[in-house]
Amino acid sequence: MVFIACAVGAVVAALLVALLAGFGVFVASLARESGPLPPPADGIVVLTGGADRITDATILLTEQRSRRLLITGVHRDTTLAEISRTVPATEKALSCCTELGRFALNTRGNAIEAAVWARANGFHSLIVVTSAWHMPRALVELRRAMPEIALVPYPVIARSQREPNWQSRLATGRLLFAEYVKFLAAYVGIGPWPALASETELLRRSGAS
Repeated sequence: MVFIACAVGAVVAALLVALLAGFGVFVASLARESGPLPPPADGIVVLTGGADRITDATILLTEQRSRRLLITGVHRDTTLAEISRTVPATEKALSCCTELGRFALNTRGNAIEAAVWARANGFHSLIVVTSAWHMPRALVELRRAMPEIALVPYPVIARSQREPNWQSRLATGRLLFAEYVKFLAAYVGIGPWPALASETELLRRSGAS
């Protein structure tokens, strides 16, 4: 019995070490500074969840990195006019080229919604805009949903990542560890369900079968 208890303890300790080591690699891989503008692509998809994400995505649109933008995960009552008041682009500039995705309930739903949109438009490449800490999980879900489409990540650096005080660093550490666990779950195919408010309605509106 003592041997079994020691063996179980050793396995648990090894798993904890592996988990923490993986977390260190995960954090080290995250972008910490804004990079150059990405090369042009067929479309841009931004996953909602932070104001800076939509701002950066609309800048890419106005910089002509693509002609089409999908904002996925938008609340059903939010309008393009409301969004335009929070970003450096007018409603007129956005209305020609921006679509609001209202069906996604989570990151997996974002990926499905983006895949349906990209295929309906015949796109072969997408610029992906989301927070730097969210990007690894977003790419896992997006690649699973549309493996045939090239994805160009454009990570957004959250203000909290630039804060020097310990309170912000502690909050960021908790956020990153929670995201790391979600990333591992997504990597092995585990995720929240349902992913969409209505998959049937999404496919109908996109013209997909």
